[in-house]
Amino acid sequence: MAFLYRLLPILNPSSTLCRLIYRHNHSSANSKTKTSHFLRLLKLCRSSQDLKPLYALLIVHGLERNELLLREFFGSCFHLGLPHLALSAFKRIEKPRLGFQNLMIRGLCHCGLYDDVLRVYLHCRVAGCSSDHFTFPSVIKACAALGASRTGQEVHCVVLRTGFEKNVVVQTALVDFYAKCGCVRSARDVLDKIPKPDLVSLNALISGYSLNGLDYEAVDVFRRVFVMDLKPNVSTLASMIPVCARLGWFEIGKSLHGFAVKCGYLGNDFLVPALVSMYTGDMDYCSARKLFDFVLQKNVALWNAMVSAYTQMKMPTEAFVTFRTMLQKDVRPNSITFVSIFPSCENFDSKSGGESLHASAIRHGSGNQLPVLTALLSMYAKVGDVDTANYIFYLMPGRNRLSWNSLISGYVYNALWELSLGAFIEMQSARFDPDEISIVSVISACSKLEALLLGKSVHAFTLRNGFMSNLNVSNALLAFYARCDHISSCFKLFHQMPIRSAISWNSLISCRVHNSEPETAAMVLHQMQKEGLELDPVTLISILPIFSANKNMGQGMAIHCHAVKSGFAIDISLVNALISMYCNCGDLGAGKFLFENMPEKGVVSWNAMMTGFRSHNLHKDVLILFSRMITDGKRSNHITLLNLLPACYSQLQGRSMHAFAIRTGIARETPVLTSLIIMYARFDNIELCLLLFQMGKKEDISLWNALISVHVQTKNPIKAIALFSNLLQIGLKPDNFTVLSLISACLQLNSLKLADSVMSYLIRKGFEIEVSISNALIDLYARCGNISTARKLFDRLKGKDDVSWSVMINGYGLNGDGKAALDLFQQMVLSGIKPDGIVFSTLLSACSHSSLAEEGRRVFKSMAEHGISPGVEHYACLVDLLARTGNLREAYDIIKGLPCKPSTSLLESLLGACSIYGNVELGEKISKMLFDLDPENSSAYVMLHNVYAAAGRWTDAEKVRSEIETRRLRKVPGFSLFVGDGFNHKEFG
Repeated sequence: MAFLYRLLPILNPSSTLCRLIYRHNHSSANSKTKTSHFLRLLKLCRSSQDLKPLYALLIVHGLERNELLLREFFGSCFHLGLPHLALSAFKRIEKPRLGFQNLMIRGLCHCGLYDDVLRVYLHCRVAGCSSDHFTFPSVIKACAALGASRTGQEVHCVVLRTGFEKNVVVQTALVDFYAKCGCVRSARDVLDKIPKPDLVSLNALISGYSLNGLDYEAVDVFRRVFVMDLKPNVSTLASMIPVCARLGWFEIGKSLHGFAVKCGYLGNDFLVPALVSMYTGDMDYCSARKLFDFVLQKNVALWNAMVSAYTQMKMPTEAFVTFRTMLQKDVRPNSITFVSIFPSCENFDSKSGGESLHASAIRHGSGNQLPVLTALLSMYAKVGDVDTANYIFYLMPGRNRLSWNSLISGYVYNALWELSLGAFIEMQSARFDPDEISIVSVISACSKLEALLLGKSVHAFTLRNGFMSNLNVSNALLAFYARCDHISSCFKLFHQMPIRSAISWNSLISCRVHNSEPETAAMVLHQMQKEGLELDPVTLISILPIFSANKNMGQGMAIHCHAVKSGFAIDISLVNALISMYCNCGDLGAGKFLFENMPEKGVVSWNAMMTGFRSHNLHKDVLILFSRMITDGKRSNHITLLNLLPACYSQLQGRSMHAFAIRTGIARETPVLTSLIIMYARFDNIELCLLLFQMGKKEDISLWNALISVHVQTKNPIKAIALFSNLLQIGLKPDNFTVLSLISACLQLNSLKLADSVMSYLIRKGFEIEVSISNALIDLYARCGNISTARKLFDRLKGKDDVSWSVMINGYGLNGDGKAALDLFQQMVLSGIKPDGIVFSTLLSACSHSSLAEEGRRVFKSMAEHGISPGVEHYACLVDLLARTGNLREAYDIIKGLPCKPSTSLLESLLGACSIYGNVELGEKISKMLFDLDPENSSAYVMLHNVYAAAGRWTDAEKVRSEIETRRLRKVPGFSLFVGDGFNHKEFG
């Protein structure tokens, strides 16, 4: 009895329970009386301090196996929040009966101790205890809560074996289990076997469809609720309101809100958060906030909904303020709170804020929960801290598929493509099957790496595992094939897709635009409109690059009008694209108007306007705009520098820009390095170009291309070819730009042997199929004098463009075969190629070299037939042709009738012809025009001197010489240039 007396101080001495224990210990009652006393004591227990001594008393008196007492004791334990005390008592029972088992399982399940539910169930099965329709629902619910799909399926098998598969409560639990585990097809199969499903069963399926994003399927079941004349309850509405939000059916969602108010459901803890989320999806912040403020006693679910709303609306400051207010109101955050607020750190790009929230999650006991760890992993990856993300992932107690997906997408977000592919493989090794999210991430990595074979393998994997019905996966594959320029696969996949969204069409349009197929891109756009799809801002941004010439500006303006009418004109990305379109079409005024009227300009906006000025050689405007950008507090990027460096008019200014690039940390980026190399080459600082080249990443071909181009521009073809040889030796693969620079170097050397070697290499590597490279080779052989090889290359070329015809016509002209040039021009017209101004310039030049005056006149007149207005270059070619053939007066009349002032070179060409043909009178008139145009031009005086000398008028010639000496004009000295191997000497000057 001494033990019982030691228990008494634990209790309140004046309590009725304490007096009863005292009386009980001083009596010698029989077992029945003791049981009665204990039952009275259990009913008087009001706290855990009361219940624990009673359990000890039960053990002392040997009553711990009394079924009646145990039932009451278990009930009191669960009622007073001591499930572990009940569990401890239950474990002392060697062979528990079915009633005890069900009591424990239901109690533990009600307390959310789902792991213990499964342990008790398995313990009872081993002990030989059977199960019934009271056991299975709680066990199945525990499996659903834990996501234990394999255990749940085993329990389902037991249900079938024991004959409880027709019990409605068990069937409903199974529907809920399969739905929550993502096996919605199995959930539907179970529901279809219920003869008359009630509202609870239908709600379970609706909830499952909603959780798994199968919104239209959820709508069908919701419709079935009304067909069966059942009244939706709170659970139905809580599942359907998010469905309406995702489908954009906000009016229907508002109707459900009204129905909830009418039925008195609005005070429900789950319904109001769902409504807040729905109004957030409709961007109706005011209604969401009013609903939030309407509830006086806000639970954690409602606070979570408001935090999530601010996060979704990209309002991180408001999300943090709401979270802080929640803590001030003594509302304890849970795992959903932290999962909701972590993305605000990504929106705010605040690593320190994320670390503070991480500490708060640990302090509130949520730091080790898997959803929180997964959200933390994603947050750290999005703010660029991949090391911490890795650390969190590899310390996770139990990773799931979502954790792996977060890691893979984090690698992709930080451009760590190889690591993302490695994680994808490791995920499968860990026996986690990839889902649609994993597939989309890995396709994105293949796309960035342009790994065609690997991407095709992923495509095969998606086909084999039935992911092709997922629209996101199909769209990701479309984007992958488009990026890899695999047009046939892109179109084949597009036509095989059962459902196509605007994203699918946008990918196809971008693919065509990227491959310089504006007509096809426009056709795809029209087809998209025919099928009734709305053009979104991405569609408009994708199509705008095809309008890049003055003749396309009308179509570009039509797109602009559509954007204004559709309410997209405030989209910053679209306005940036419109600025670029107007600048490319030559209307800088319209582009500048859009730029100046933007409410907020991003760095892309400034860059777009700078690019427009630079493309029109308005370098001063580029520099002024850059100064404004810095004043506006915008941080420049490498695109800004790429616009600025060509605008530098002195090496000192270029060095200043170089210093700015170093200060901002972008000087080592390859595009900036290549632009710096080209800039210094303009000022003949080749040593600094070589130094910059040494600083760059040698595995980047664009860096080699820049230096080879510099050597070509500075007339160092041998160094350019040596550099090309070096890049081959280190195993670097040249691209089209490398090859074109190599051909330019060969052109400067004028060596047929070298040309033959280069062509052999290009054929072996498959470069000759590129039209631009074939055009360059045709030009190379024509300029080296091998016109027959040039013609063979031309005839073999498939898909000739207007440049191909122009180059071949020019080749005949350079080799003095004007007739062949004219014949080729006729073939070009007959083949359906519309000649442009460049072709006519080339043809007139060919006529000039062959002295075909009459044919040249006909060509010039035919320009109008082809809708081309003659430019200054065409008049120059015609004047040169007439001057060469002695038609000086006609040439002079053309010069006099020009719509603009003639150039110095044009007048000098005609003055030189006057010297050859001895036309002094005309020579004097032309020289006077030259003196008026450029009084300090010594060449005009020298050429007039030669005219007088050729005509034997030495007195006039001597006067011109005296004028040169009086004006102190200096004749440009001649120079010698050694071409080829050094033995063919040509003198100029």
